[in-house]
Amino acid sequence: MTESVETEPAVAAQLFGERLDVARAFTANLVAQGEERGLIGPLELPRIWSRHILNCAIVAPLLRPGLVGDVGSGAGLPGLVLAIARPDVEFVLIEPMERRVAWLTEQVEELGLGNVTVVRDRAEDVRLARQLDQVTARAVSAFRKLIPLTAPLLRDGGELVLMKGAGAAAEVDAASKELRKFKVHDVEVLTLGEGVMEDITRVIRAQVR
Repeated sequence: MTESVETEPAVAAQLFGERLDVARAFTANLVAQGEERGLIGPLELPRIWSRHILNCAIVAPLLRPGLVGDVGSGAGLPGLVLAIARPDVEFVLIEPMERRVAWLTEQVEELGLGNVTVVRDRAEDVRLARQLDQVTARAVSAFRKLIPLTAPLLRDGGELVLMKGAGAAAEVDAASKELRKFKVHDVEVLTLGEGVMEDITRVIRAQVR
């Protein structure tokens, strides 16, 4: 099985810098336990770095010091990866499933991530002690469905930083009603990693005010 695991790409050192060893430890844990614990499929191992770890890490420069929520954290993509890359940012990982919460909590402890809190709840039900400065999500739902789940968690002037696929622009077009209702403005689709990584990353970024 180990033969099929993707070799760490050289660009990983550029994206993680002095945090690379922590990223390696998390990736190794995901490779060793991810399939067995229902976090990733067996077909993901040959692209674990390029499709998952680096795909998330390249979003890290978009984050600002403050409190960032990750909705539907699952395996920790992007929440744990971003928390590793940005130790100067505080993270709240919001995940409803008990077995995933157990995994996230274990990783936070094992990797020594003092900037992460794990909360077991659904995004629509969660009550946080303070509003978020930014919120992320990856592979959770269509943009129009994500807006009601994420926008209410943000402070006035807070920012959505949502990872999306090739249809990101079409998802924005389909969300006009929700954008108005939840006062989401300045929506843009960013393409990250071109010329740097095998798999590019698309992000919908927007302000809530």
